[in-house]
Amino acid sequence: MNRSDGYSTECGAESPLKRCVVDELGRYFDALEGEAPCDLYKMVVGETEQALLQFVLARTGGNQSRAAQLLGLNRGTLRKKLQQYGIEP
Repeated sequence: MNRSDGYSTECGAESPLKRCVVDELGRYFDALEGEAPCDLYKMVVGETEQALLQFVLARTGGNQSRAAQLLGLNRGTLRKKLQQYGIEP
């Protein structure tokens, strides 16, 4: 389902978030000036996952059960990820 704000709830649909990631990756590669990145996947997933966890926790007022539900994770997995990134609930 497409929403009026440009976001889509359909899997695989082009979204502003996806475009933003692509744009930022382009800037990152430009800044490298031809140098090869190291562990690109790990870096991108780690940074985006950490930002996502922080945002959802803030959005839910620190309620880990609600945050886990929004993220589609069980609460134990959420807690493990919070600990991994040093995020205080």
